[in-house]
Amino acid sequence: MENTLGNSLVPLPPSRKFSARAALVDLHENSRVLLSECFRQFGIDSVTMTGEKAERLSSEKFEACVVHVGSKAAPVLESARRSRSNSRMVIYGLGGTIKDAMNLSQFGINAIFHEPLERSSALKLVRSTQMLVLHEFRRYARVPVITQVSVIAGSNHRQFEASSVEISSGGMSLKCAQEVAPGLPVEVSFALLTLPRVWVRGNVSWIKASDKSFGVRFDRGDERRKKVKEWVESYLES
Repeated sequence: MENTLGNSLVPLPPSRKFSARAALVDLHENSRVLLSECFRQFGIDSVTMTGEKAERLSSEKFEACVVHVGSKAAPVLESARRSRSNSRMVIYGLGGTIKDAMNLSQFGINAIFHEPLERSSALKLVRSTQMLVLHEFRRYARVPVITQVSVIAGSNHRQFEASSVEISSGGMSLKCAQEVAPGLPVEVSFALLTLPRVWVRGNVSWIKASDKSFGVRFDRGDERRKKVKEWVESYLES
């Protein structure tokens, strides 16, 4: 199986130019090599650097960054987000838990590579996000981003917390241990980087019990969803 997956990472022809760069910050050798191969598959070059050299993220243009999730990640991510050229770069966390990622939500982590790294799952994650890295997305695309979401559900106003997976102008997908059903009316509350906390009504549009995820379609009659739409369009056009 490993050989089959390994063969799926075919080296790019020498004539093909990289159209984006991903910074790999303080990664172990095995992780660095595997992720470099995954990014290379989609025309994304990888630049290795240590946390001490992460100030490069404030002075050089990168389209993506991979950093270990934890307390040492904050200075690296802050350096990137304060940079005008990298303020909207795609940030991948490596390892840690969803709770750890939530602690860094102010920096807008887009997706997580889980440890131990597996070639197939890493390649799948890069494939699903590479259009965002390469700026080849369709208008109104979904933006992967991990942040805490407060949910008020149903007529009894049941309250619980969830974590976002993706967001678009029309809705969002979330993960949590709470049970929900399609059609359930909800109101979600969240903040995203430059978007102050917003509340939007919607309905559960789908559920996926296998990974405890569900989708929320925003209510077209709720004027507050326009703020989310504006943020998504600004993010994609930056």
